[in-house]
Amino acid sequence: MPALLGLAGSLRRTSFNGGLLRAAIEECPDGLLIRAGKIAGVPLYNADEEAATGLPAAVQELQAQLEAADGLLLVTPEYNNGIPGVFKNVIDWMSRGSGLGLFKGKPVAVIGASPGGFGTILSQSHWLPVLRTLGTRPWQEGRLMVSRAGQVFDDDGNLTDDKTREMLRAFLKGFAASIG
Repeated sequence: MPALLGLAGSLRRTSFNGGLLRAAIEECPDGLLIRAGKIAGVPLYNADEEAATGLPAAVQELQAQLEAADGLLLVTPEYNNGIPGVFKNVIDWMSRGSGLGLFKGKPVAVIGASPGGFGTILSQSHWLPVLRTLGTRPWQEGRLMVSRAGQVFDDDGNLTDDKTREMLRAFLKGFAASIG
């Protein structure tokens, strides 16, 4: 059974993208497992800190989770029409040391939710050069961008919309089929 590492790119407790990752775990099709990684605790990247103390424990844990996964699900917010800095920072740290090799050939899918009308279309597109540089296998046969997220998530960040859940199930089923 393929297993994915799912990462939500927001630190906010009631994040729409944290809620979308929780919904993905709940709506996971048979034959697929999604484990949520935690990005909280990853410091801002600093090469001097890395040289002095090595990789932080939070980064080592994420690297181990990525190594154990058959694929990666990035659940990205969109900040100022691009990739959230906190999320990019996590991926930058994860690629340090032997981490770069963990990304090589790894199937990756990107989804996201935004309060705006265009979902996370620009953020998802901005991830492509990063994923290419890391040598991943981005899955591009499906797209999922949840627009106007305030209308489909409750105040606690939980996905409440059945149509969006159906689209999420179909997306995950397609991604799972692509990794076997």
